[in-house]
Amino acid sequence: MTEFRTRREPPQFRSVEVARLAPVSPYLVRITLTGPDLVGFGLGKPAASVRLLLPPTGTNEVVVPAWNGNEFLFDDGERPVIRTLTPLRFDPATLELDVEIVRHGHGPLSTWASAAQPGDRGAISGPGRGYEVDANAPSYLLAGDESALPAIGQLIPLLPAPSQVLVLVEIGSLDARIALAPHPQLRAQWHELPAGARGGDALVAAVLAADLDPEVRVWAAGEAAAVQKIRKYLFDERGLARSRVVVRGYWKHGRGGDSDS
Repeated sequence: MTEFRTRREPPQFRSVEVARLAPVSPYLVRITLTGPDLVGFGLGKPAASVRLLLPPTGTNEVVVPAWNGNEFLFDDGERPVIRTLTPLRFDPATLELDVEIVRHGHGPLSTWASAAQPGDRGAISGPGRGYEVDANAPSYLLAGDESALPAIGQLIPLLPAPSQVLVLVEIGSLDARIALAPHPQLRAQWHELPAGARGGDALVAAVLAADLDPEVRVWAAGEAAAVQKIRKYLFDERGLARSRVVVRGYWKHGRGGDSDS
């Protein structure tokens, strides 16, 4: 018998609609969301998260699912399309919230973002927990796939200037590379996912091959199974303290079309 684990209910969903779109790269688009429900919204700490609820395919009407103590579900038991994104900018005067979405593959989020137009509807829940920067850390590792690029870009300029910063990013193709925020000690490596490989494989391989300071602080995000492999490696093989490692599963293979990255 599977044990049902009750989790804290996330913040309520706020109705939003697309205000405008701007390309960041051939595969990354910045979408500005707006709506009166954003009154009182705040970004929280850097690299926080929001849940974006999408309307059912072929519609522009958002139905808010119920929280059952463990996940959001519709009345018929179906899972809604919800994706985790990084809130990048919020203007309380104009009630505008910027997020960035990867347009790779044929997953629901990619499909929605590729076709999005001003007036398209959605709903936002959040923000979720962010990242606490350690001003005394000698080095940082920021690792992720393309879905993590917005959060990585948000974190880089907040890291201490003396700290060594290694950024490892898995990308679907070389033209997915973007300019990263400046940092005096930044080293960035872009790892193209080989044809036929599973999303997350190149990121795991890059982290396992990295030369890491024993006192490094790690932030990693991307495909859920991949970042859990990274977490296990850092704890079991590298002996890093758990307090120094933060991993975030932004999407998951094989669950409701979660292959969006």
